[in-house]
Amino acid sequence: MDVTPLIPQDQKIIQSYAGGRFRISGEFFTTPVLVGAGFVRPWQGMTVLSADDAAQFAPMAGEIDVLLIGAGASTPLLLPVVRQSFKVLGLQVEVMDTGAACRTFNVLSAEGRRVAAALMPI
Repeated sequence: MDVTPLIPQDQKIIQSYAGGRFRISGEFFTTPVLVGAGFVRPWQGMTVLSADDAAQFAPMAGEIDVLLIGAGASTPLLLPVVRQSFKVLGLQVEVMDTGAACRTFNVLSAEGRRVAAALMPI
């Protein structure tokens, strides 16, 4: 029995993450990327997430419901003021290590959820 979820052909999927690089729908990336159902684009990344950083995701408000932030090998705490700045935009944000963010993105995408992932390759 094949249990692989059916993914529309134009939908992005994270196929692998290792050694500081991503393979997303057949393409390799070694820099921070922002991945959504139908796009992959460069992202500036960040070392500390502040309330002001939410503004860079404002154009995605209304297009996605969940933003996953893959923060490299660690999982920094998201201060309440930062979480609130995302909530004002209508975005639920979850910060986790990059590997977990990749896996979670694929699962939520396969479920048809409106999700994007901002991923750091470290």
